[in-house]
Amino acid sequence: MRVGFVGLGRMGRGMAHRLVDGGHDVAVYDVLPAAAASLVTAGARAASSVQDVCVDRDVVITMLVEDATVLEVALAPGGLRDCMRPGAVHLAMGTYGVATILELTAAHTRGGQHLVAAPVLGRPDLAAKGLLGIVAGGPADALETCTPLLTQIGRRIFRAGTAPVSATAIKLANNHLLGCALVSMAEALSLTRAHGIDPRLLYQVFTSAGFGGAAYHGYGRTMVEEGFDAVGSPVTVGLKDAGLIRDAATHAAVPMPSLNVYRDRLVGAVAHGDGSRDQAVLAREQNRLAGIEPLPSLPGAKA
Repeated sequence: MRVGFVGLGRMGRGMAHRLVDGGHDVAVYDVLPAAAASLVTAGARAASSVQDVCVDRDVVITMLVEDATVLEVALAPGGLRDCMRPGAVHLAMGTYGVATILELTAAHTRGGQHLVAAPVLGRPDLAAKGLLGIVAGGPADALETCTPLLTQIGRRIFRAGTAPVSATAIKLANNHLLGCALVSMAEALSLTRAHGIDPRLLYQVFTSAGFGGAAYHGYGRTMVEEGFDAVGSPVTVGLKDAGLIRDAATHAAVPMPSLNVYRDRLVGAVAHGDGSRDQAVLAREQNRLAGIEPLPSLPGAKA
């Protein structure tokens, strides 16, 4: 398939490599040209602009962090809406707000194009291996067009229906659950440490007692080992997503008091200089609140 790809950060670069390795004709673009180097070596074409990346493409994928950026790429003069051919699909795979997806849907419909929202579930290491989860929503024909790409990028596709915004709502709800899991794990681990117990023991207990999934196994391990500089999803991205979740809840008049706790912990982490570290650093933020010293102070703990 002829594919354009915009946004070659930690997640996007791995996803684009999956498409190139799968034999697709891929044109790539990033504001930092060096980000495309490994993809060009693998067989992709480096586009010189957003307009260039749209030339003769069936699908153009965006993997951009901020809502303002994807709106600029899609809707500014010379952007996707202006340059994609009629009938082509904009496959938006970042995590965006409800209002942004509604605006993109309307704009592409007016342009005779289609929007499919397909936010991903997972971290950059999973993206490189094609093991992401993907929540996809959009018109049936457009979703069908994108399916070979989605199956190359992800291990499981969750179909959210014909409205792109449905995929967005599901992804934001899932991120809310993840955020609350991080906060509750941080609290539980600090409770054990306050009683002089190595938190790795609690980690073994809760990962063996029904608390499955990446949140408990992956983030929990990072919390007890304090490997916060091995960044998958940084605090700043979590804070951005918390704002999107808050906006979605306000739009639908849904009270979410636990979201406030998650967001406050993220703000605290930023205030303490941890904004660029992995979100598992909320364990450190919780320990600060509890007056608990760093992990090496515990007998036998990892230094």
